[in-house]
Formats: sequence, structure tokens, C-alpha cells
Amino acid sequence: MTRFSYHVSHEQFAPSALLRFVQQAEAAGFDAAFSSDHLQPWGPQQGHSGFSWAWLGAALQATRRLQFSTITVPGGWRYSPVLLAQAAATLAELHPGRLPWIALGSGEAVNEAVVGPWPDKAERNRRLERGARAMRALLAGERVHQAGPPTVSHARLWVRPPAPLALVGAATSEATARWLGGWADGLLTLAPDVESLRALVTAFREGGGEDKPVHFKFDLSWAPSEDEAERQAHAQWRFNAVDRVSAAEWHQPEDFDAATRGMPVADIRRHVFVSADLRAHADRLRELMALGPASIDLHQVGLSQAAFIEAFGREVLPALRRP
Repeated sequence: MTRFSYHVSHEQFAPSALLRFVQQAEAAGFDAAFSSDHLQPWGPQQGHSGFSWAWLGAALQATRRLQFSTITVPGGWRYSPVLLAQAAATLAELHPGRLPWIALGSGEAVNEAVVGPWPDKAERNRRLERGARAMRALLAGERVHQAGPPTVSHARLWVRPPAPLALVGAATSEATARWLGGWADGLLTLAPDVESLRALVTAFREGGGEDKPVHFKFDLSWAPSEDEAERQAHAQWRFNAVDRVSAAEWHQPEDFDAATRGMPVADIRRHVFVSADLRAHADRLRELMALGPASIDLHQVGLSQAAFIEAFGREVLPALRRP
């Protein structure tokens, strides 16, 4: 059965507001919550960017049953893989079973380049795999020593998770998904349209991920009217509606704003599923469920989070769970 998570968008809301939203999501019947991990927002108008690892500790304590996960970068810029392994192990020990997996990516300059030179994609992928390898060994209780970057020198964890913690790889291209199939514990990818998503999943399976779970992030905009749903999507999420190469290379939120300022409002529909009809959202989610994901993360990109949680908890999630 596919699990549904509420997307915790640190770029768009203050940490205190997000804490209230996950409590509401738990009461509304969501299964989990998935957190972004940014130093800066995509665009200056979004206006927030709390520290996700501190927030996760508060959120796990403030809820009772929700599982949590996040996406982070172990390549040695903001975080050493040693620090990430220690943070994840600590949360898992405090809340057994509620941090079953985290996603690892190669990162974006807007978050990581503030602490060092920003290499090309091939080097970022090498650092991703080396960082993931170090984290996996540390979480298993091994003493780790590897040349960098990222460098790990005779490190080990003294607090370990009570159960294995899956390290899922993040991909937005078929080439990266195929590569991840050989070493990651699962796949996290975006769901802009069903056929693109099917191709990404197929590439992951062909690369070695045949029996590994896949997780989808579904960007959506729901509002009482179609015009409002479209307007909110454009105002809040056009910054992320750029090609992934550019998104990884631009260094400041203002870069994303300048590149997308002239985007026609209607063009946002190529990147976000926009509809005022809850049944249309349920229908699209059923199409995604047919691809067999372990979870789908529902990211309401507009600002009306409380109304979204209430409406989807009341109508959409029960409809999707019916046989």
C-alpha cells in the first residue's frame, strides 16, 4: 500500500508554522512527512529556510505516529557524512521506526557552494557516492577511514539506529536513476508527468534497483478556484520550474527569480499539477500509484497549507485507500 506524506517546505514557511502543519497532517490521516533541507529558499519571495535537522527533532517529539524523512547532501560541503550519520542515528535512536529512510543527492550551489568551490556534476556524483558509502558503514557500526573528498578519518558512531536506515538516492534524470540502481537502497524522484516518471523508474530498475523501493515527490497546487491555484503555483514555485542543470548551478535565490520572472503563468502547469478539483488530484495520484511507489510526497506549493491538509485528509486520502 502506497504511503502518503505531507511535504515540509522549509523554503516557504517558518519552522514554527511547519510544526503546526505536521501536527495537523497527522490528525488528518497522512502517513508521514518529508522535509526539504535548504540553506536558502529557491526564490527571495519564499522568504524562509529553517535548519531541517534541528526541526526534525522537534517534529518527531511533537507528533506520535508520523514517519519522517528528508533529503540531504553528504558530499562534504555544508555537511560531512560523519555529521549526517550521527544526526540520523540520534533521531532514529530517540524515535525507533519513525525515521526509516533518508534521501541523498548531489546538491545545488544555492545551498552548498557557500562553504567551498562548486565542482562539475561528475565530481558531485563521485562525492555523493563516497559520502553515502561512508554513512552506510558508520551506521552499521564500522570504523571508517577514506580519502576525500569528502574525507573521513578513523570515524565511528557511538549511537546507532536500532534498525537499518535506508539511504535512498535522488534523481531527476534517467542516467542518474540508472546509476543509483547499482548502489542506493531506493530511488526518490519528481513526478511531473506519468510517462517521464515511468522512464525514470525503468532506468532505476535496469541499473540494479529491481527489488528496491521508489518514492515520488508530487508538486501540486489546489485552491478553491482554478485561477487561484494557478496563480499560487506561479507565485510560489516558478523558481523551481527551471532545468535541473541550471537549478544546480545558480548560487543565489535572486538568480532563480531573475530567470523566471517573465514566465507566463500558464507555463507553470508543465511543472506543477494545478487543479481546483479534488477528484482530478485523486485521479492523477492513482496513475502514479499504478507505478508501484512505496510513498508519494504531496507538496502543496501554494500558501494555503491548512486548507489543503483538511481537504485532502477528508476527501483525497480516503478515496485513494479504498479497495
